[in-house]
Amino acid sequence: MRLNRILLPTVLVILAMVAQVSVLARLHLPGAVPDLLLLTVLGLAISYGHVAGCLIGFFAGLLADLAPPADHAVGRYALVLCVIGYVAGLFKPESGRLRTAAAPMLVVIGAAVGTTVLYAAVGSLVGDTAGAHVGLGKLVFTATVYDLLLAPFVVPLVMALARRFDHDPLSEDATGGYGRSRRLRTGIAPQRGGLFGRANRTVKVNSMARGARR
Repeated sequence: MRLNRILLPTVLVILAMVAQVSVLARLHLPGAVPDLLLLTVLGLAISYGHVAGCLIGFFAGLLADLAPPADHAVGRYALVLCVIGYVAGLFKPESGRLRTAAAPMLVVIGAAVGTTVLYAAVGSLVGDTAGAHVGLGKLVFTATVYDLLLAPFVVPLVMALARRFDHDPLSEDATGGYGRSRRLRTGIAPQRGGLFGRANRTVKVNSMARGARR
């Protein structure tokens, strides 16, 4: 994994966690709290794929479990975001760029519902009922609405930063040579034909020289 794929998610996850704890959690909105950390994980997972999304989700969730004022069992949110990050990473586009904004919004809706339900399910398994008094239906509805309102400002920005810092002009292309950007920058055009092409040109030049002497 490239160094940028470690540094950038670390910085973004920490910033999202700080903003969520210091700002969003203090708004005292009805129902759930807008989950900026979840949206950050979704943007990174869609950009990097399911494996990176799983790892990023786990460590982001673990940070949320340990950061005050956490009132739930440690590892509960880490497990949830690990699963959500893996599933969201499966929607990574093959071309690396999304053609429409519909797919990320559908991922956000599914993630908001899935995160709330999984969080409640894991809590019931471990006997952690913190927040159960609010009501699961209200939590699912408010979490989906809040995340959808916040997603257009967070997910595209995170994905743009991921593409920006993941760009490597020296990386090899599919043919094994250097990428197009490096060829254009250095002014070196790719040679075609290889050894056999040079041999054919040599034979052609020699034949022209013999014809001229005759």
